[in-house]
Amino acid sequence: MNGNMNYLDRNEFNFEPAPEVKEAIKNFEVKKFCFYTRTFGEGKKSVFSEYLSSLYAIDEKQILIGYGGEDILKQVVHFFLTEEDGNKTMLIPEYSWWYYRSIADEVKGRNVMYPMYEEGNTFKYDLEGLKSTVESEQPKIILIASPNNPTGNMLTAEDLGYVMSFVPQSSIVLIDESYASYVTADNRYVKALIEKYPNIIIVRTLSKFYGLPGLRLGFGFMSASLERFMKYSTKYLGYNRLSEEIGIAVLKAEDYYRAVAESMNTDRRMYEKELGAIPGFKVYQSNANFILVKYPVELKDVLQEAFGQNHYKVKFMDEPELSSHIRITIGTHDQNHAVVETVKKAINL
Repeated sequence: MNGNMNYLDRNEFNFEPAPEVKEAIKNFEVKKFCFYTRTFGEGKKSVFSEYLSSLYAIDEKQILIGYGGEDILKQVVHFFLTEEDGNKTMLIPEYSWWYYRSIADEVKGRNVMYPMYEEGNTFKYDLEGLKSTVESEQPKIILIASPNNPTGNMLTAEDLGYVMSFVPQSSIVLIDESYASYVTADNRYVKALIEKYPNIIIVRTLSKFYGLPGLRLGFGFMSASLERFMKYSTKYLGYNRLSEEIGIAVLKAEDYYRAVAESMNTDRRMYEKELGAIPGFKVYQSNANFILVKYPVELKDVLQEAFGQNHYKVKFMDEPELSSHIRITIGTHDQNHAVVETVKKAINL
């Protein structure tokens, strides 16, 4: 890895981990690696799922653990698209992470996009369009990303309730909430959703808000009636003992990460003010740790060269519908101001 490069292209964490994380590593009892987890004998997956059960007030049996949120997403898609009913159709948002399509392709799934639309300085889910697509396609999985990558828009708990009102119980609603902690610290709606509806799986991660993508630890919540998937997903011999304890430590450091998120919010407003004032540029509202910026596409080569010379890497989108957009991870104050200055100097402002 180039130590001089500033990576603002993959929505990683450019801040220091919370002190609690360092303490968990420092104080970890290495001998624990010599033994499998003992919680399975108590009917529990791990100490991490036990802690999540207490934190979210959700039955431990309804909690999923994976090698990052990515792993749980893949498990869900592979499992349900290969069930005996033969339904291999998955609905995904029109503008979304390419990985969703990829994991369905791996099991010869059929991807169908449902519509989103641009309104002012934001993107929105077309819920009526989604309803029509559900009715016509009768999919096995409906994937919703909230907030969505790369557009940054989200659905409220009320929106999700409306979606569930027209989704048949034969369809699994898979909600990727990788960035949801940036929206609110109030997680009570998670318990309400999985208790009210029998066909929901919600996936979260420690990679984004908690800034530990290298830890590879994700978690999720599912409706109690999806026990068949729980049996498939749960690891008999347990999980990584160190990762479990780091996971608990990072969740206990909520105040630290809320302060980092507020710093990001301040700089998000700076981006909106500074880049949004440049003719031909538009900064979209975002509920995540990144912003999406529309720019005059004829400036692409100039901007790419400028970022490279200044040792910054941002994501120039290559999807046909977003080919005139850049996604920028919100980093530190210094990094964010450097990005703005790089753009201004590149176009002689």
